[in-house]
Amino acid sequence: MFKIKYLLFILLTSTSISGLAQKTKDYGEALKTKISLDDIWLKYAYYPESVEGYNSMNDGITYSLSNQGNIDIYSYKTGKLTKTLVDAVSFIPKDQKKAIEFDEYSFSSDEKRILLASNSKPIYRNSFSADYWVYNLESKALQTLSNKGAQRLATFSPNGDKVAFVRDNNLFYRDLISNEEIQITFDGQLNKIINGAPDWVYEEEFSFTKAFEWSPDGNKIAFIRFDESEVKEFDLTKYGELYPKTIKYKYPKAGEANSKVSVLIYDLGSRNSKKVDIGRNEDIYIPRIAWTTSNNVLSVQRLNRLQNKWEILLVNGETGNSQVAYNEENKYYIDITDNLIWLKNGEGFIITSEQSGFNHIYLYDMKGQQVKQLTKGNFDVIEVKGLDSKSGNLYYISAQTAPMNRDIMMVNIKSGKTTKISNKEGTNSPQFSKGFKYFVNTFTDLNTPPFISVNDENGKEIYVLKDNAKLIKKMNINGYSPANFFKFNTKDNISLNAWMIKPLDFDSTKRYPVLIYVYGGPGSQTVLNDWGWFNLIWFEMLAQNGYIIVSVDGRGTGARGEEFKKSTYLNLGRQETIDQIEATKYLSSLGYVDSKRIGIFGWSYGGYMSALCMTNGANYFKAGIAVAPVTNWRYYDNIYTERFMRTPQENGDNYDVNSPITHVDKFTGKFLLVHGVEDDNVHVQNSMDLVTALVNKNKQFEMQFYPNNDHGIHNGRYTRYHLYKRMTDFIYLNL
Repeated sequence: MFKIKYLLFILLTSTSISGLAQKTKDYGEALKTKISLDDIWLKYAYYPESVEGYNSMNDGITYSLSNQGNIDIYSYKTGKLTKTLVDAVSFIPKDQKKAIEFDEYSFSSDEKRILLASNSKPIYRNSFSADYWVYNLESKALQTLSNKGAQRLATFSPNGDKVAFVRDNNLFYRDLISNEEIQITFDGQLNKIINGAPDWVYEEEFSFTKAFEWSPDGNKIAFIRFDESEVKEFDLTKYGELYPKTIKYKYPKAGEANSKVSVLIYDLGSRNSKKVDIGRNEDIYIPRIAWTTSNNVLSVQRLNRLQNKWEILLVNGETGNSQVAYNEENKYYIDITDNLIWLKNGEGFIITSEQSGFNHIYLYDMKGQQVKQLTKGNFDVIEVKGLDSKSGNLYYISAQTAPMNRDIMMVNIKSGKTTKISNKEGTNSPQFSKGFKYFVNTFTDLNTPPFISVNDENGKEIYVLKDNAKLIKKMNINGYSPANFFKFNTKDNISLNAWMIKPLDFDSTKRYPVLIYVYGGPGSQTVLNDWGWFNLIWFEMLAQNGYIIVSVDGRGTGARGEEFKKSTYLNLGRQETIDQIEATKYLSSLGYVDSKRIGIFGWSYGGYMSALCMTNGANYFKAGIAVAPVTNWRYYDNIYTERFMRTPQENGDNYDVNSPITHVDKFTGKFLLVHGVEDDNVHVQNSMDLVTALVNKNKQFEMQFYPNNDHGIHNGRYTRYHLYKRMTDFIYLNL
């Protein structure tokens, strides 16, 4: 559904995080400059440095980076430039004078060709169309992938001599040897049939954009076909013309009809497609397809409508016949992830599952029999990163040391020995080299911006790529106040994790207003040992102006096991609201908190929580800001909503009782409602119906709408600045 998410240390010094805090405090009284909205949202002065365009090369000892239009090769061991593989001049088309500006690039498996995407145009959150180019490293030739219109999802075949892509909802491939463009499907039609790419709700809720896969030998392409003919359309309005333009797209709301999906396998030799047997029930989901290591065996993941029964089918690539290789059922629901690895020579597969009560890694044989549980303990595995088939070492990310942390771990699938590779406590995000001899790690913690380094297979740091030292210096000069973790127990004796930012000149004898930042959606976390640039610097600015900022992960949030995460099942909003109210009670018990000046702010699911707290929990919050909130789960898409609530036909009472619209009569505080009018995710309908309910109860509030803006509200040079200025002024006036 909605998503949230970067601070430093120079490893060359021995300064600790507490040392940074102390240094900042020492200079606090002498500050001549402070954090401003202009710096945050006009100058982006606090935006951290990162490493863009990184790719491991096949040799496992070098990596490529895109630098000012060049593609350069660097040594993992030394960090030094070994050569410029292609300079920007080589990317100048014959009929043009300027090199193409590419947004991303990828190599063929033999590294003889490069695929470049330019002129990218977004479709939904992650999907885009682009003009693709193919550069031949041997002939030095640059050619367009197709001149018949923009393409999507261009992907090399395994041997690199073909590229498959989607255009106008149909699937094609280009033979780079004969230069022939072959059309695979012919029935693609806007808002009706999609071949090889997911519909809106699959992209948003199952988190993938490419619905086709090359077989290992490159002789077949498996793809998903979406028939969204019976899915109801939703209209979005784009303003700016005499007659505003209406955009129509398919959006299946809770309880409504979904796309009917089918899986097909196209044979390049015969140029025919064969339909895969995925069962007779059409009211299902196919959230993933992937070839096993066999040229002729396709895996298809099948999920029932309630999302509590997950199966992996093994499909014969010649006949389309299938059989169930794995079956799992859950009393709540099952999350779909990319944590599936097929072993070579048909030896089995690796998955993650919550069957033990925590998310762990398991090894199964091809008949679906469990061979062994590879990880154990009262912690969650977050993501599987890859398997070194030679050594048998499996690399993964877990919250092993604490729910707030992300540790890099390794388990040997043969011996079962587990090793912790990361050596910094916080959030570690590795990108491994091919062969797993090195990895580039992006490390952050609650008070540290991205620290990006190259490390060896044992986790030893070799050198630093980016340390964001300039940003840290600026933060020190401008009065950065470190955040700190804390815990408290609710009335039901449930321990909740939280963090707090106090003003730099904090005085425990004074009483301060508090702004609670909330998200709260199932499996999410705002209380992470991670630097969240998105709102953090704004929170720091508010702290400089006398506010305490707090965030609390209530029940339903992630990395604390299945029961904690799924405790909100069928009843979204109820326990989460209680836990935010419990937070206000705890904060009010602190001598330095002004209990009459506690406010709440959230975006998306957090906007829903903010609106619910300002209505059903009105007695505890003086002011609230809800950005792009869901106001009744009946209005949201069916894959996300039904996963946690089942359908309105089954569970309608809980849809309504946990809607802020139901509780507007309780509303008493100051409320700012914000929404992008062209939000394709959480429709502005949610806010409009809340407005109607508030007006019908004669409740005064404030609202801010942004035409031609989607869920992120960032379209336009000054839009983000305007939004944060509006929210800042509201907080200063009402809290």
